Amino acid sequence: MSVNHQALALLLFSVFIAVTLGITTWASRNRHGSAEEFYAGGRLFSPMENGFAIAGDYMSAASFLGISGLIALFGYDGMLYSVGFLVAWLVVLLLVAELVRNCGRFTLADVVAARMAERPVRIAAGTSSVTVSVLYLVAQMVGAGSLVALLLGGTSGAARSWTVIGVGALMVIYVSLGGMRATTWIQIVKAVLLMAGTILLTVLVLVHFHGNVNELLNSAADRSGYGRKFLSPGLRYGGSWTARIDFISLGLALVLGTAGLPHILSRFYTVPTARAARRSVVWSIGLIGSFYLMTIVLGFGAAALVGSADVRASNPAGNTAVPLLALVLGGGEGSTGGTILFAVVAAVAFATILAVVAGITLASSASVAHDLYASLRRPGSKQHSEVAVARVAAAGIGVAAIGLGLLAQDLNVAFLVGLAFAVAASANLPVLLYSLFWRNFTTRGAVWSVYGGLIPAVLLVLISPVVSGSATSLFPGVDFQFFPLENPGLVSIPLGFLAGWIGTVTSQEPPDVAKHAETEVRALTGAGAV
Repeated sequence: MSVNHQALALLLFSVFIAVTLGITTWASRNRHGSAEEFYAGGRLFSPMENGFAIAGDYMSAASFLGISGLIALFGYDGMLYSVGFLVAWLVVLLLVAELVRNCGRFTLADVVAARMAERPVRIAAGTSSVTVSVLYLVAQMVGAGSLVALLLGGTSGAARSWTVIGVGALMVIYVSLGGMRATTWIQIVKAVLLMAGTILLTVLVLVHFHGNVNELLNSAADRSGYGRKFLSPGLRYGGSWTARIDFISLGLALVLGTAGLPHILSRFYTVPTARAARRSVVWSIGLIGSFYLMTIVLGFGAAALVGSADVRASNPAGNTAVPLLALVLGGGEGSTGGTILFAVVAAVAFATILAVVAGITLASSASVAHDLYASLRRPGSKQHSEVAVARVAAAGIGVAAIGLGLLAQDLNVAFLVGLAFAVAASANLPVLLYSLFWRNFTTRGAVWSVYGGLIPAVLLVLISPVVSGSATSLFPGVDFQFFPLENPGLVSIPLGFLAGWIGTVTSQEPPDVAKHAETEVRALTGAGAV
């Protein structure tokens, strides 16, 4: 990219970082250090504010960069991500939002531990939440690296690595200093910027084709290299029966995984009531739905105007399709319009990454401090405050995410998020639904449900084509691939539910019917909710 692109984009990056650090500083001065303030922002946000923040949390680099890139490369099959991510919110709205707000305080483990033995349940749920969060963080790091590499010419491996490290450092600062209050306002600002940038690009694509969607699709097919196959199912997931089954597995993970994402569940605790939590979800569905519809236009627009081959040449996983599209829409390489539009889109994408990593880091550090530390600390040992432990945990999680982000730089960010969704759907969703709706559920069932989904999901990924056995794997030079599917959800999600059922029916512990009745009343009415 030209010096103008670099200078303007870096200037906009710097402005956003300065604004967000200002928000963090303001939030750090307006807190009183309590766990409720750090984890939930004092529960003072309105449904509209929280709805924007949820949308900001959910519309990640995977959505803006990854999904559009997959559509630009694979057409119809890439749209599955857009559809799956959106449909998932119906599960959240109908089954999770209000009940979780009534039953918990800060984390997923609060909901489950309300009627179980706390220590084993918190350790299991905390471990699962941290695993999901780190996988999700890696996707954001990869997106940041791809974006800055493109900005600096597309060949700078060192720039990608330093970007990953810089994003990790910033997210630790946001969480450690500002807690949930700063994170929420950063997400609100980012959601507004992202929606504005996406609307602008979508309008420009449609204006370019005079509002004729048919012409857009035909042009995309012509420049894709696949012809009409580009607009039909099967280009990515239809080559064999294994690929088709993989398609179903991915869809299951996307639709069921959202309800088990720790950073989404934690957002329901930032509003004062369950009714406000439900209204937050309605706000977020409106924003997220319109956003995902626009990613479809952007993906096909990139295929039509940039060309699938050029997108793939810039980044094999397609993560740079939207910035390249912005460059073309603005007038092309060297034009003033192209320079400005590219820089704006790059800055919005960077803002997206910073906001999302802050939310995920906060949720995972809350799981470490509120669930793992509180459960594993030996009786009689010196007790540190949960908030202090959470700040240290944020730094540790940041280091882990940086290391994995450096390792996974060539994988598509939407695909990486798909893996996080599969683990969330396998380990977190079964235990959450059983706890809320099954009267006879026991502590052993809860622990088995979490580990019965978490361990198979992680192991199946490790022995899948994602890690070894092909040119696009994490370790292309070795082959220990035994599981043929890239997405483990089809196997690991049923195993999570099955393990919870087996653990419960084989448990010697009688179910606590009184606690279930209390939890049920609290979940449905809000009586006794924090």
